[in-house]
Amino acid sequence: MGGTDARGPVRAFIGSFTSAGGRGILTADVDASTGALTVTSETAALADPSFLALAGTVLYAVSEAEEGAVAAFDVTGAVPRLLGTHMAVQGSGPTHLAVAGGHVLTANYGSGSVTALPIGPGGVLGPATDVARHEGSGPVTERQRGPHAHQVLPAPGGPWATAVDLGTDSVRIYALDPASGALRPHAETALRPGTGPRHLAFHPAGTHAYVLNELEPTLTVCRWDGAAGALEPIAETSVLPEGATGASYPSGVAVSPDGRFLWAAVRGDDSIAVLTLDPNAEKAALAATVPCGGHWPRDLALDPSGRRLYAANERSGDVTWFDIDAESGVPRRAGAIEAPAATCVVLG
Repeated sequence: MGGTDARGPVRAFIGSFTSAGGRGILTADVDASTGALTVTSETAALADPSFLALAGTVLYAVSEAEEGAVAAFDVTGAVPRLLGTHMAVQGSGPTHLAVAGGHVLTANYGSGSVTALPIGPGGVLGPATDVARHEGSGPVTERQRGPHAHQVLPAPGGPWATAVDLGTDSVRIYALDPASGALRPHAETALRPGTGPRHLAFHPAGTHAYVLNELEPTLTVCRWDGAAGALEPIAETSVLPEGATGASYPSGVAVSPDGRFLWAAVRGDDSIAVLTLDPNAEKAALAATVPCGGHWPRDLALDPSGRRLYAANERSGDVTWFDIDAESGVPRRAGAIEAPAATCVVLG
């Protein structure tokens, strides 16, 4: 059965691109003492399930296709079982999803939009209740001719959902009405033009957010006011050491439960950057980089205890796990499993 025990997560779910040789959604047991993964099942009931979100015993997955969709799976058994039918997101290329206010929210990269779908009894999804369509562009013409919503994430302190848009160099803030499923535009925070924000992660204190940029290998530190629903950029730092060469495209970001460390996956450089956060959460400093254990790390997942980190290495087709040094925050490679075209890991 899905969930965690006193020792930590007991299962992991791995998304992949079926169009690139992936096997759909893999289920793996997690060794409580070592963090090692052992694949136990797979299901290809959904094409290109590139991002997953776990809510209790239900797993939600996007289908990153031109006609984007989302599906729900019961994970109480050995193999995830499809609940209901695939639901259209009324957008293209959904790359991320999250559960908030009794709804599943999806970020649709291709169409530059965010969709809300209601969660019914047993976790079954209903048709979309709202689609918020972004407008705008950025200076990197080959990637920013229009909006590209890349992540949607509930924010602490209110009814807020943040949507990170790579195409418009901004983070939009919505108020989600849990009764109607309406997404009310609340604010838009502009970031430095051409940085191409991809994902963000909140500090555990709920006072700051860290935006990882894809088009430039940088991290933008922001203050977050949960009462007002306001995001304020205050600093920017590199996630690559001085003198690094070659094209690099940051992807996933995670913050430690104690708020001392931040990790960023960097494709191209194929590294994991380790940044230290100051006690006020306002300064991020690059402390080290380590190899990601494969090629093209698309996403990172942190064990809830903060002791282990998992990297989904898309192009080398594996998931690598690391033990994290408690004093320095530096990950040390501990093992890996084969996972063709891996895109994300969810622990639970």
